[in-house]
Amino acid sequence: MVSIAASPLPDGPGASSANLLSSSPQAGGVQVEGAPGSSPPNRCPDPGELLLVAVHGWLLSGRLWAPLAAELAPRFQLWCPDLPGFGQRPRPRGLQSSLASYGRWLAAAVQEQAAGRPVVLISHSLGGSIALHSADHLGSQLQGLVQIAAGGGVFQPRPFALLRRAGATFVQWRPRWLAELPGTEAIRSSLRAEARAAQGLLACSTNRGAVRQLPLLTSQLTVPSLWISGSRDRVMEPRYVRHLASFTPRHQLALLEGAGHLPMQQQPRDLARLIETWLQAEVAAQRMLPGRDSG
Repeated sequence: MVSIAASPLPDGPGASSANLLSSSPQAGGVQVEGAPGSSPPNRCPDPGELLLVAVHGWLLSGRLWAPLAAELAPRFQLWCPDLPGFGQRPRPRGLQSSLASYGRWLAAAVQEQAAGRPVVLISHSLGGSIALHSADHLGSQLQGLVQIAAGGGVFQPRPFALLRRAGATFVQWRPRWLAELPGTEAIRSSLRAEARAAQGLLACSTNRGAVRQLPLLTSQLTVPSLWISGSRDRVMEPRYVRHLASFTPRHQLALLEGAGHLPMQQQPRDLARLIETWLQAEVAAQRMLPGRDSG
């Protein structure tokens, strides 16, 4: 089951004109509450022209998105690159293991892949922080942002220190030889990830400055955004997703009932339907804007 609740919008144009859009092709259905008509004047083209770009999280790879890509095809093209140092992509010499550096790399890779096409970023967990860092570099080419299990903005010294220590221990002592055995595809990405990239990104994403920068980056978004969390996610609890999303007025919140931290694996059909509903609402809203005065 999928449910979406809009956070209160600030006072201003469109703040009191929230519309309720609903579609329930299956039990549970999809409910969307928001104000798509108040979108910025960025041109949003036909869905067939859009390139959706999926950004994976820590110790994962592009193959994470395969079930979602299958559900979205052939209506949408989902490009799922490996981030440098993860999956099959080596980290280029000189690329620092920081969110800002990876954000710049992502923007450049997206621009090359899209070849001028408008894009929507769909990011997961730590990949959401990288997407926020890349948004400004993409400029008007970026048409929207979907954040899945991506929240934060609240610095917690002790839990973050424990997370860094546990992550570093795993990366150092993981049995990398297991990746060569058959039947280990599900954990292969975490076993093969480059140690410097893995440890560097984890350390960067949990330091005080980086955590406190996330709300600022979120507040600077000029495109509509959809923030999705799983009701059973214990890695990134829904309240932290809601907190970070609240810093941008042009957002919608969604909760996938029964999903954990990896809804693209656990509920790919529900997730695809949710993303498609949001994309279609935003596209429709943009198309109506030019014709308002002409009636």
